[in-house]
Amino acid sequence: MINLKRTTVVFAMLLASCAQASQQGLGQDKKPGFAVQKQAELPKQELTAQMLYEYLLGEMALQRGQSRLAAQIHLKLANVTRDPRLARYAAHLAFDTRQMDKAVTAFQLWLELEPDSLLAKQALATLLVSGGKMEEARPHLVSVLAASPEDTGNVFMQIAPMIANYPDKNAALNLLRELAQPYPRVAEAHLVTAQVAASAGKHELALEEARQAHSLRPEWDTAIMLHAQLMQVTDPGQALVLLKTYLDNYPDAKEVRLFYARTLLEQKQNREARTEFQRLLNAYPDNADLAFAVGLLSIDIGELDRGEKELQQALSSGKKDESVVYYYLGQLSETKKQYEDAIKNYAKVKDGEYNFVARLRMAYLNSKQGKPEAARQILEKTVAKNNQQRIRLIMTEAEMLSDVQQFGPAYQKLKQGLEKFPNHPDLMYEAAMMAEKLGNHDGFEQMMRKLIELKPDHAHAYNALGYGMLERNERLPEAMQLVEKAYQLEPNDAGIIDSMGFGYYRLGDLPKSLEFLRRAYAANPDPEIAAHLGEVLWVQGDKDQARKVWDDALKMHPENIPLQLVIKKFTH
Repeated sequence: MINLKRTTVVFAMLLASCAQASQQGLGQDKKPGFAVQKQAELPKQELTAQMLYEYLLGEMALQRGQSRLAAQIHLKLANVTRDPRLARYAAHLAFDTRQMDKAVTAFQLWLELEPDSLLAKQALATLLVSGGKMEEARPHLVSVLAASPEDTGNVFMQIAPMIANYPDKNAALNLLRELAQPYPRVAEAHLVTAQVAASAGKHELALEEARQAHSLRPEWDTAIMLHAQLMQVTDPGQALVLLKTYLDNYPDAKEVRLFYARTLLEQKQNREARTEFQRLLNAYPDNADLAFAVGLLSIDIGELDRGEKELQQALSSGKKDESVVYYYLGQLSETKKQYEDAIKNYAKVKDGEYNFVARLRMAYLNSKQGKPEAARQILEKTVAKNNQQRIRLIMTEAEMLSDVQQFGPAYQKLKQGLEKFPNHPDLMYEAAMMAEKLGNHDGFEQMMRKLIELKPDHAHAYNALGYGMLERNERLPEAMQLVEKAYQLEPNDAGIIDSMGFGYYRLGDLPKSLEFLRRAYAANPDPEIAAHLGEVLWVQGDKDQARKVWDDALKMHPENIPLQLVIKKFTH
């Protein structure tokens, strides 16, 4: 029910004289970053019964949930009374009810009645830009900027999002550059121009504008991060130098240090990234996410005991999802070959995104330890909620069969999976690899070629197909072309680099072969890469170095059969 007495008083106040209104501070814009505007002159309007009736009618409509009708009534009343407060009220109602044409009309009326209102100009400009009327919005934006000469930077930061969201990024960029042109010493103008230029695909312009923003305000964390982010596209090494120099000058800049750590991580400089995350953790010891990040990086660089300690720190804080931490503790235990501990940790992953994969790892580890019944029971109780999980379940079962040398049943399991999920790339790749293990080279090649046809950028399919030919020492030119294609797609993949080295070995180019194999082994001291590297060293005549490579690999992987076979071939 509407309180008629209160509503009448409110309406009377809205239509009061300018002198009365000014005592209440009505009609002023007090938006952060904008100067307070002087009170607009209010109309000397007599309150009539008809006006009161229409006002009450609008309020009743609003009370009854008929907001669109209320906006229309109040807009009509604002036109009659010429009161800027009613125009503002009608504008907000029209905007809230998504009546954009009426909102534009109301905001235009408000601005006509209160021409110094920056809020009205900004709101109208926002509506016009969102409605695709960029040219109509331009003078209002220019006026908003010109009205705040002491706070232009803040105004740029406020108006930039509405322009950046405009679908035509080039048009948005042109408008923003025009708005920024009179303000060459305003860092914010350069920064928002850089952001919109990047969205428009103008990388060089974006980089130059970000550089200028950083130069004008060298202490500004937002500017340095955007500058480094854009520089990373063309010169990642220099981007890191830029961030490090900034942190030398501003060591307490938390956001920049976090950005620097993540950038190091993106560039696979994990040890350096760990150092930066550790500095942040030292400054914020109760931050479970930082402890978790440091722990994962320690594991990644092989410092397993330290990684375990840091994951336990994240766990003990009580601020990190326990299931996530237990999953990675399970991964750590598995890496250390502490399979019972791994199973116990995986069993504590009760919910969340890691629950399903943790159960698969539990089943796999039980199978690996000769407990097929326990593994089967775990899988039977594992519920796949979507096709992706159903495929993971199939692949895990096939992997378990393969590990106990049941290649035929593993192959059949994968083929059955392909019947349910035809052309699924992961299933097809694994089925092809299993066919190769069974000596079904034709089936292997057919599936790999089909996979390449389905996914022309599948680097590992090119690599597997080419390497299979190299290993059988057949069709060497074609094999090398396939491996080179894989290398073009994934130039940093250690397995593909190894294939390149092995391919040059088959072609008789030992120096080129060693160059690639040494790179591959440095990136990943895998036993099969060690086998290839040792073989080429032996054939080249460096038998002592070959033995050292093999011995080191054998100590780490004493059960690796391909490594054992190569050593036996050359030393017995």
